[in-house]
Amino acid sequence: MAETADTEMLPGAEEALEWTGFRLDEMGGAGVGKVQGILVDEQSGEPAWVVAKLGRFGKVIAVPFRDCAAGAGNVWVPHQRDVVRGAPALDGGKPLTREEELQICEHYGIREDQGRAAEVSGRPEGAETAQPPAAPPTS
Repeated sequence: MAETADTEMLPGAEEALEWTGFRLDEMGGAGVGKVQGILVDEQSGEPAWVVAKLGRFGKVIAVPFRDCAAGAGNVWVPHQRDVVRGAPALDGGKPLTREEELQICEHYGIREDQGRAAEVSGRPEGAETAQPPAAPPTS
């Protein structure tokens, strides 16, 4: 039940998309990268990952959305800079599969029975589980 309460306090996809362009910092304040966008759960549409680019020409990685706190043009993560920089590289803008998400979860120490890993571990092998949010309809 606590997970539901935590989830209710998290911003939705629309607000999280406003983080695009924010600086990504570790909790100690050291810069890690720049937020490029988010990936949302393929089923619920809720934010699952913050996508960031490391350095000017660096790789693109994902950070667990539930671990992030944003404000004043920054997104902070409770992971050391080296941990974030060591995250598996993403193919920017493409959906993640169940296996890719589980690999990222493992990197951040999220067990298969916890958080995001628990949400996707029961889905079919090879299934797309997270994707860029759908563009809002134009009027």
